[in-house]
Amino acid sequence: MKPETESFFERVYEVAKRIPYGRATSYGAIAKYLGAAKSARIVGYAMNGSFGKDVPAHRVVNRKGLLTGKHHFEGTNLMQQLLENEGIEVVENQIQNFEAVFWDPSKELQAHL
Repeated sequence: MKPETESFFERVYEVAKRIPYGRATSYGAIAKYLGAAKSARIVGYAMNGSFGKDVPAHRVVNRKGLLTGKHHFEGTNLMQQLLENEGIEVVENQIQNFEAVFWDPSKELQAHL
């Protein structure tokens, strides 16, 4: 991996670590916060590689609240189980009332990482 990619991934992880318990955000919201609005897919790649880095990747979903990264978790429903353990309702791989649990780093965090 190129050093600039590693650096971006680390910045993504720092934002993800700040997502509060019981809340979720989107790949795009993290990308926008980091000043790379068109890099939602790269944020997804970062989440895919976050295993073992103490990053709550289960709290990051697509812009519609779909659990698009669930195949990167062990077992078939681990991502959903982790979200449900935090009180987030998931039906057919989609967070229900996503707007109510959505955490926007651009509004919640002051300085850019």
